[in-house]
Amino acid sequence: MRLYPLFILMATITVFSPGPGVLMTLTNSMHYGFRHTIGGIFGIAFGAIIVASISAAGVGVLVATSALAFTILKYIGAAYLTYLGWKLWRSPTFEFGITSKNEASFGGKFLEGLSLQMTNPKVIFFFLSVFPQFIDRSANYSAQFSILVLTYSILVILIHCFYAVLSRHATQWLTSKSGGRMINKLGGATFMCFGAALAMARR
Repeated sequence: MRLYPLFILMATITVFSPGPGVLMTLTNSMHYGFRHTIGGIFGIAFGAIIVASISAAGVGVLVATSALAFTILKYIGAAYLTYLGWKLWRSPTFEFGITSKNEASFGGKFLEGLSLQMTNPKVIFFFLSVFPQFIDRSANYSAQFSILVLTYSILVILIHCFYAVLSRHATQWLTSKSGGRMINKLGGATFMCFGAALAMARR
């Protein structure tokens, strides 16, 4: 498995950056309390496993056997990370308002998180172009795939739980322009740095 610590860092920044999943977790926590965010968080985490299985499995096998495929996906991934960082850097502050009035049942929130994650372009593209770069073709593919995907899903649970707890104590900062701007700038700069690093990566 190639550069596992770097994968953890990149996945952490990807999950931590503002997006639909983060908005849903914060909204649920602010509206219902921490306990009623768990269903949605697990739905998002399970959705990541499904997206990875659909998107990355076949692509990962191709990358493991083709130097050309590796090079193409490497530059696509680098370009995407750079674009994502630039877009996040320039985007207006994220609005963490109360947008949902649905029942706060575990099953309902699980399905909400699952459907949201499976249509999240950031996650789909991460598993299509960035994820395969961390697969070592000389080692067992299935074992590496399982470890990396489970790592990503665990990070989803931990980071979204952190957001849910944070929202109960830092609502005013999270909903302020300065708080949203700081998250955008930090996430954007990090994505652009990762894009440059991925472009220089070697097989």
